[in-house]
Amino acid sequence: MRRGRPGALPRGTAERTLTSVDGIQTDRPGQDPAPESHSRERDASRLWHVTLSVSGDEAPLTEVRRALEQLAHDHPFLLTSRYATTHAEIRYWEEARDLHDAAAIALRLWGEHRATAKLPPWEIVGLEVIDRETYHQRVAEGYGPPPATPVGVHPY
Repeated sequence: MRRGRPGALPRGTAERTLTSVDGIQTDRPGQDPAPESHSRERDASRLWHVTLSVSGDEAPLTEVRRALEQLAHDHPFLLTSRYATTHAEIRYWEEARDLHDAAAIALRLWGEHRATAKLPPWEIVGLEVIDRETYHQRVAEGYGPPPATPVGVHPY
């Protein structure tokens, strides 16, 4: 069984694409679909506010800025970046099933975009992942960083 977007099938494929969201449908007789609650649990995702801190050897400020601007272009959910010659902080929203998934995605971000965005060879030195409710609660109480405005790439 294949799940995916409705539309044309890959060549040589005889199965239909499943498109049901409310329940699970199957094309194979005698095959039991998974429980509906399991389907909802697996498909549910939440928004997580991520702050990723990186640091390393000194790099030219103009190159750091250009690399972070390219990262923002490659990763469109990037809210804001602050940077200096030896460190940077990236803040963005990530959609993921749970905290573990959001953290795993965040920890891969710098390495996966290092070559394409020409990011400095810095290491990740900090990571904070909080759910949307906690983020807004912190902001309302005056704790934590204010909402990411202005959006973009800025020096410290």
